[in-house]
This record gives sequence, C-alpha cells and structure tokens, in this order.
Amino acid sequence: MPSDGQAAVLGVVADLEAESAQLDALVAELDDAGWATLTPAPGWSIAHQIAHLAWTDEVATIAATDPDEFARLLTEAASNNPETYVDDAAESGAAAPADEILARWRSARGRLADALREVPSGTRIPWFGPPMSAASMATARLMETWAHGLDIADALGVTVLPTDRIRSVAHIGVRTRDFAYMVNGRTPPAEPFHYALTAPSGEMWTWGPADAANSVRGPALDFCHLVTQRRALADLQLELTGPDAVEWSGIAQCFAGPPGRGREPRST
Repeated sequence: MPSDGQAAVLGVVADLEAESAQLDALVAELDDAGWATLTPAPGWSIAHQIAHLAWTDEVATIAATDPDEFARLLTEAASNNPETYVDDAAESGAAAPADEILARWRSARGRLADALREVPSGTRIPWFGPPMSAASMATARLMETWAHGLDIADALGVTVLPTDRIRSVAHIGVRTRDFAYMVNGRTPPAEPFHYALTAPSGEMWTWGPADAANSVRGPALDFCHLVTQRRALADLQLELTGPDAVEWSGIAQCFAGPPGRGREPRST
C-alpha cells in the first residue's frame, strides 16, 4: 500500500492525465486552420498552446529524472533572454506540423506522469522557482494544462464543463497569495485569508482560519479563473471581504514569471 504522500502523488497525476485527455479531445481532430486559430493569449495560436505544454512537460520530466541536465538548462535560460525563454520555446514548437506537435505533447505528458510516479518520497524536484515535491509538480502541471486548455476552449467557442479536478488549481491559488504580492513589488499581509469555495460538485472547499478578517468566497471555478488570470474580476462572482483581499484580487497570480496582464472584462 502506498504511503499517504505517494497516494497524493498518484491522485494528482491521475487528475493530470484526465485533464490532459480532455484537452487532447478538443484538439485531436482539428485541421491546420484550426491549429492556427488565435487564442486569448496575445500572439499564441492553439499550436503555441500545445507546443508550450509539450515543452514544459519535457522540461519537468528532465527536472524529475536528471537534476544535472536541468541545472544546465537553467543556466542556458539565464544566459539567453530569460524574459522570452518560454515564449521562444513555444514559438519554435508551434512551427512544427500539427500532428507532430500533438504527438510530442502526448509523448511528453506520458513520460512526465511515469517519472512523477517514480520520484522517491521526500525528494525535492528542482524548478525555475523553488524546488517542489512530486505532488506539487503534478499540481502545477495540472494547473497549467487546465488554464491553457481554457484558452483553447475559448478560441474554439466551446464550453468545457468543470470538474473537481480544479481543486488543485484552487490550492495553488491559495498557496501563491504571497507570491502575487512579491512579484508585484508589494509586501504580503501578515495575516492569512479565509477561502470558502464551492466546488463544481457542490462540495465546500475551505482554507485558512474561519475568523480571518479577510476572506474570499464564491464558486471555485471563478476563483480558478481569477488566479490563472483567465477572466477579469468584473466577470466573476467572488465575494471579497477586507481591504487586503480586495487588493490581492487585483494582482492574484498562481503562475510563475513576471506579473501577468490579465484579461479584459467580458461583461457589458
């Protein structure tokens, strides 16, 4: 029987595989024109989105299996242009034929899932930010797959029904509260927030002390849209209590890198 830690890894990896398969079904039958469809991410087509996921899964696999090679890649990124390193990889990958991009992503995500299942308990995986556990790496990859999948669904004009797999996205959104402040050059609040989010299944998910002066309440899906910057706050049904929670809502960001630009409101 796996330990609690290993069970957590297996559970998140299974969710990652399911989220990837759902996205795969959206793009698998697209023709060349479909792959060239522009998404809400400026300058990125569907081909860019999938190429980015493939590249990141490949790099995450290297980090999980060959720390020395990952250190070399990290040095390479720092010595080139760190501001455009990720975008450059997406641009290069998107230039390949659509069937090659899809095959590359399928291979990359399969190898990553296998690698994460084999990471010894207690091992920290190096990354572009702080090292993380296998469960945290799987959670981060699920978040990115979900967020980029949403961009693709928006580009195609389809609605994908949310599942409780987004709990991992919400969890990262909670855990990265202070990161959002720091990346924006601000000091994080000293006191924690309370989060009360309603899952797609109707279950209530909570984090933080119930008596916190600052709180965030509402649909978990809306919270995930906010922290991944896939929807503007004006389009979301989130109840923010306290000045710190209100301030955070304007800078919320659960993904690595410089401050994101967010999205324009859809509401009129």
